[in-house]
This record gives sequence, structure tokens and C-alpha cells, in this order.
Amino acid sequence: MNGILLLLGATAIFVVAYFGYGRLLERLLGVDPSRPTPAVSLGDGVDYVPAHPAVLFGHHFASIAGAGPIVGPIAAAYFGWGAVVAWVVIGCVFIGAVHDMVSLYLSVRHEGRSIASVIETVLGRPGKLLFLVFCWSTLILVCAEFTRQVAVTFVHSPEVATSSLLFIALAVAFGLATNRAKVPVLPATLVAVPVMFFFVWLGTKMPLDLVRGFGMSESGAQTAWTLVLLAYCFLASTLPVWFLLQPRDYLNSYLLYAMMALGFLGVFVASPHVNLDAFAGWRAANAAGVSQPLFPILFITIACGACSGFHALVASGTTAKQIASERHIRPVAYGGMLLEGVLAVLALLAVGSFAQADLAPKLAKPGPVSLFASGLASFCAHLGVPEGAGYTFMCLAVSAFLMTSVDTATRLARFTWQELWTPTDATANSAESARGGMGAVLSNMYFSTLLSVGLVALLLLGNPEAAKTLWNVFASANQLLAGLTLFTASLWLWRARRAWWVTLFPMLFMLSVSSCGLFLLCTGSWKSGNATLGVVTAILLALAAVLVLLAIRSFAASRRR
Repeated sequence: MNGILLLLGATAIFVVAYFGYGRLLERLLGVDPSRPTPAVSLGDGVDYVPAHPAVLFGHHFASIAGAGPIVGPIAAAYFGWGAVVAWVVIGCVFIGAVHDMVSLYLSVRHEGRSIASVIETVLGRPGKLLFLVFCWSTLILVCAEFTRQVAVTFVHSPEVATSSLLFIALAVAFGLATNRAKVPVLPATLVAVPVMFFFVWLGTKMPLDLVRGFGMSESGAQTAWTLVLLAYCFLASTLPVWFLLQPRDYLNSYLLYAMMALGFLGVFVASPHVNLDAFAGWRAANAAGVSQPLFPILFITIACGACSGFHALVASGTTAKQIASERHIRPVAYGGMLLEGVLAVLALLAVGSFAQADLAPKLAKPGPVSLFASGLASFCAHLGVPEGAGYTFMCLAVSAFLMTSVDTATRLARFTWQELWTPTDATANSAESARGGMGAVLSNMYFSTLLSVGLVALLLLGNPEAAKTLWNVFASANQLLAGLTLFTASLWLWRARRAWWVTLFPMLFMLSVSSCGLFLLCTGSWKSGNATLGVVTAILLALAAVLVLLAIRSFAASRRR
């Protein structure tokens, strides 16, 4: 199979879906550009801040992408390229993008609150609290896993660490220029983006290598970077969104666009041939040599490349509080997910040249991220880009994906924890409106952020070996969260007499996939003696089961009425 045909075919389907199915969803949901959004009606200059659509898309896309659309398709490639592409394309168009768009729409219609507030309207406060606990637990897993991957990248690619730290300073300057000095977004972008790419070059000349420069061991350097990243996450969560989070994600999105553009052009020039099997069977051996069933492992492993519950938390957490008009819902949410699907296909092509038998050993070492960077760097070599420089740039871009997900996830964890202690009639970001006494303390912005960051530190530093298994837990919980979000959307749309079928069938599929995946992970963990992982997965399954039972009871009561 030629890589050009594969990439062009997937992209063409995504374009048709955006203008076809995306517009249909707008009509079915009743998107109304004349209706004021929460960013306008509840603007507070901290969390509720209307954003330019290009800035908002950059923030949203950079936040949702993370490592999922890169690691997932590569890690699942042992099932065959056809199986991966089929799920990425079908999943993105009819499940993932629908999930993201409906999540953003519902949040905008509920004062920019999380999807848990929608759950309260159909399941009552107990259902909301259970869902918030589930969301918060999932966000802690997201923060922990992505922070670990960034710290590992910084240790092995110190030039990436230098550039990333310089990007943070540039983001602060951009935020001050556009929001305080009132410099228009376009001229500020024309200055900041070239500076950002200069910082990429500067990082290669001044790598911040803690191992060679400071005599640390690799594990010590990883611990040090973990602490630095957690301190950064605390600041990104508590500072006004326009000061650091929003401009950093926006500027980093250009780095990500450049990576995808180079990869896209590189595929056309290199014209790579996909040597992997199209379909390796209903069972296939993973990187560890263990035979795995295609259902549900393929759909869980690919995760964010086709559908991700984390996207609902981003859409209903930070994005809904910044969207200036409902007309931006489709391009930001539906379009952002489809662009992530293009990235997933690029990631698959990065390893497509390997023979099927050679893939598993390479997945074990050097791992999916290195395979992605080296694969795209080899394509870019046909464009005249030195392969070494291309590899460094790709690693930096992946790191940018990860860091934008980490800082956004920390802020979302803060929102979620605050909402646990916030009355129904108060905005989720208002600590002053929380119930008095202990509720006011627990909902405090700094306390909730410190609690979330502290738990992430405990997961990563308390047992570093166990932390390496976080991806499996994150991926399963993430897909279950998507299923529960679609469940909530279906109930809300049914009660509102709207097209509930657009989320019903995706919900049934995602719930079945994620439940089976978590069950297999739970039983496998107990058999292998990993009690911690077994307990965590069992708790997640129990929470999901209770939520589904509450939903069924609510649906039955509504039918009777």
C-alpha cells in the first residue's frame, strides 16, 4: 500500500465529513451564533475570557492532542495498518468528533460548566458527584502519565528542555502584549512565531542536560524534571488563562502545524510503502509478545486517535469558557478532532515501512515516540532537512503536545475539584460562591491545584516502576469517560426532544469497548500481583456501573412520566 494514497484518502474523508456531517450536527443541535456564550456573559478575566477563534483553536487542538494520536496508532499497529486506519477514520467522523462537538455545545449551553453539570440535570446531584469523582481521577492519571513522558523526553533530549522553557517565557510576553498592551493577534503572531522557531534552534546549541552538565543519574534527572514540571503546572492552573495557558497553547500550535505540514509534504516526496500487514488477525502479539484480542484492545490502545473522553473535559472545561460565538463550535471541536485523525494516520505511516515481524521489538525499544520522530525525520530528509535536525524537531513537537495537555489537564483537575464543592446555582470557577466553612477551603483555587499536583507527584515519585503502567489505566479510563459522556449527551438530547440518535450508537460502542477493556485490565492486574492497578481499575468500573444504573433508572422514570 502506498502511503500517499492512504494519507490522501483519509484526509479527503475528513474534509467531506467536516462540511457534510459537521454541518448536519450544527442543525440538529440548534447551534445559534446570536446567542451570547459564557465567555461573554460571565467574563471574569481569569477563566472566562473570550478568545480569537484562531487562538482558541490552537489552545483546544494542542490541549486535546497530547501523545494519544501519536502513541496510540503506533502501539496498535501490530493489528495491521488496515485495522488501525479503519478505526481512526470511522471513529473520528462518527464517534470522536461527534463526542467533542456535543460536549462543547452542552457546556456552552450550561454556563461553561463541565459535562457533570449536564449530568445533574438528568441524574441529579448524586450522579453529578460520582461523575466528577470519575473525571477528577481520570485527570490525575492524564497529568501523571503525560508528565512522566515529558520528563523522560527532557532527559533523553535535553535540547527539547531548553526550547520548552524558552517557549514559556515567550508565551507570557505574548499574553501581556495581546491582552494588556492590546497588540492585535496577527502582528503579535508574526513576531512571536519566528522567535519560537529561533528558540528551537537555540535549544540545539544550548541543551539543558542534567545528566552530563550536573552529574545526575538518569533517574535523578527525571525526578528533577518531574518536580519542575509540576511547579509549572501549578502556575499554569492558577494564573489567569490569558497570561500563560492560552498564549502558550496558541503559539505551540504553530509548532504542531509545522510538524504536521513537514510530515505531510515528506510523505508526498518520500512516497513510503506500507509494509505492515493490512490485517494481522483477530488476535495479535503486542510489544511484550503477549497475544491480545482485537476487540477491545485495538480501540482502547488507539485512544485519542479516534475518540477520547479527555476531549470532553477540555471542551467543557477551558474551551467552553473562552469561545466567543457558537459559530466556532464546529471548527474548534469537530474540526480539531478530524485534524487529530490526520495526525494519527501520519503516526501510522511513520512505522508503516517496517515488516510486521520487526514491529514488536521496536515498539518495546526505542518506543512509539522515538519511532514517530525517526519515521517523520526520514520523510523530511527527502525535503533536504538533515535527519538529525528533523528528529530533534519532531521530539520537540511531541513534547509540546504533551506539555499543553499536562497544563490544561491540571487546570481541569482544579475546575473539577472545585465543582465538587460548588453549589448548583454558582459558577464552577467561583470559590467565593462555595458553601461556607470547609467547603470554601476545599474549593479554594490554590488548595485544589495543590491537591491535584500533590497526587500526581505521589503517583510518579512514590513508585516509579508502577508509574510505567499508567498508560494502560489512562487509556481504559479515558475511553470509559467518553462512553459516559455520550451516555449523558444521549439522555439530555432525548429529554430536549433533539436528535439523540447521533450520540446513542457511539455511546453503546464506547461503553462496551471500555468496560471490556477495564475488566481485562482489572483481572490481569490481580493475576499478575499488581494489586494497586487492580484496585484502581475496580473502583473505576464500580463508579461507571453506578452511573449507568442511575441513568437507566432516570430514563425509566422519564418514560413513566
